[in-house]
Amino acid sequence: MKFRSSLFKGLRVKGRALAVSKGRAFGGIFKGKGANWGDEGKGKITDVLAAQSDIVIRFQGGSNAGHTIVNNYGKFALHQLPSGVFHSHITNIIGNGIALSVENFVKEMSELEKRGVPKPNILISDRAQIVMPYHIAFDCYEEERLGKNSFGSTKSGIAPFYSDKYSKIGFQVNELYDDVDTLKEKIKRVLEIKNATLKNLYNKEPVSEQEIFDKLMEYKELLAPYVADTFSYTYEAVKAGKNILLEGQLGALKDTDFGIYPMVTSSNTIAGYGAVGAGIPPYEIKEIVTVVKAYSSAVGAGEFVSEIFGDEADELRRRGGDGGEYGATTGRPRRMGWLDLVATRYGCRVQGATQVAFTVLDVLGYLDEIPVCVAYELDGERIDYFPSTTKLKRAKPILETLPGWKCDISHIKKYEDLPENCRNYIEFAEKHIGVPITIVSNGAKRENIIYR
Repeated sequence: MKFRSSLFKGLRVKGRALAVSKGRAFGGIFKGKGANWGDEGKGKITDVLAAQSDIVIRFQGGSNAGHTIVNNYGKFALHQLPSGVFHSHITNIIGNGIALSVENFVKEMSELEKRGVPKPNILISDRAQIVMPYHIAFDCYEEERLGKNSFGSTKSGIAPFYSDKYSKIGFQVNELYDDVDTLKEKIKRVLEIKNATLKNLYNKEPVSEQEIFDKLMEYKELLAPYVADTFSYTYEAVKAGKNILLEGQLGALKDTDFGIYPMVTSSNTIAGYGAVGAGIPPYEIKEIVTVVKAYSSAVGAGEFVSEIFGDEADELRRRGGDGGEYGATTGRPRRMGWLDLVATRYGCRVQGATQVAFTVLDVLGYLDEIPVCVAYELDGERIDYFPSTTKLKRAKPILETLPGWKCDISHIKKYEDLPENCRNYIEFAEKHIGVPITIVSNGAKRENIIYR
C-alpha cells in the first residue's frame, strides 16, 4: 500500500511532511508535511490530495496550528478537522495522536454547516486525548510567568496537554464512556497535582472536581456520534487497498526532537510519527511529499537565519500567502525571510521526503531580483549543513541573488509555459534540496497547480 503526501506526482508517499498528498492518480497511503517552520501552504496541498483519497487522517498536533483552504465554499482555517471534510466521499479521522479540543471541533463543525458545506463523515479515535480547560489556562499562566523569555505559545494548551499525556494523567476519549466512579477517582488524583501547581506556582484559584466532571460529561455527549475504534477501521482500510492521506501540522523545524529546540511544538512533526498517530504500519508508508514555500515565514520565537526586516519584510508579508502572511491560529504577523535552502534541505531529509511541493511561487513575481540563502557562515566558516540550536544562534545567511520574472504566473497551467527565470528559480532550489519538485503551486485556488 502507498502513502499519500503533500505533493502529488504519482509517487508513493514515504513520510510526513505536510500530511497532504499532491498527485495525480495515487493509490494507497500517502503522507505530507512541511520542511520548515510550518506555514508552507500545506492546507491547499492537503485539500488537493484529499480529493483523491478515500480516507484522510489527522494524526498529530491540535488547535495550535491551522490549515488554510480556499474552495468553492469560501476560505477556511481548519485546526481540528481533517482537510477531507469538503469531500462527501471521504471518511475523515481524528487520530489517536491528536490533541482534541472538543470546543474547537464543535465550533468548526458548526462553521461548515453555516457556510453550506454538506455534513462530513467523521470518526474520532477512542484513544485520542482531550485538551482540558486547565491545559489552556496553564499555557497562558506559563507564558505570563516567563515574560520576555516566553516561547511565543499560541496559548492553545498544547504543551500542558502533551506533558499530561506523557505523565499519564491525561484523559482519553474512551474514559468518558467507562465507569463513572473510576472517572471521578481519576479526576481527584489529577486535580491534586493541578491545584498544587495553581496555588504554589501561579497563585491562582483551584479547580473543583465537580467542574471537571461536568465538563467531561458535556464532552461525552458532544462526541458520542463520532467516537469509534479507528485503529480497527484503518487496519481494514489498509487491507482493502484504500487511498489514505495522513495529515499533520507544522514543519520539521518545529519538531520536538529535530527542530529548533526549545522553540518547538510539543509533538513530533515529522512523517515517521504518522504511523504512531494514525495507527498504520510504518512499512506501509512508501512516499513522502514535503511542502516547501518559495520564500520563508514563521510564527513565534526561534532561530530564523534568513529572516528579513523593515520595509522589505512588510512588502513580502503584505503580498504573501492568501491575503497576507498572518498566522491561521493567532492572526499574528508572520516573520518573513528568503528561501533558506540549508534549512529546507535539512527539513526534507528529516521528513524522509521523496518529492517536494513548491508553494506560493506566484508571490515573488513583483521582485526584480530574488535573494536565496544557499549556505551559512558560522564562526567565520561557510557551512552547508543545518546545525544544532546553540550553533544556529550564531549563524548568518550567505545569499545568492537570482533574476526575477516580473509577471503574474497564476494563470499558467503547464510547467514549460512558466517564464524562464521562474523555471530557473525552481530548478535552482531543486538542485540544492536534492529532492525532485513534482508540484508547483502558483496561486491560492485549488486549480492553481502545475505538475512536473
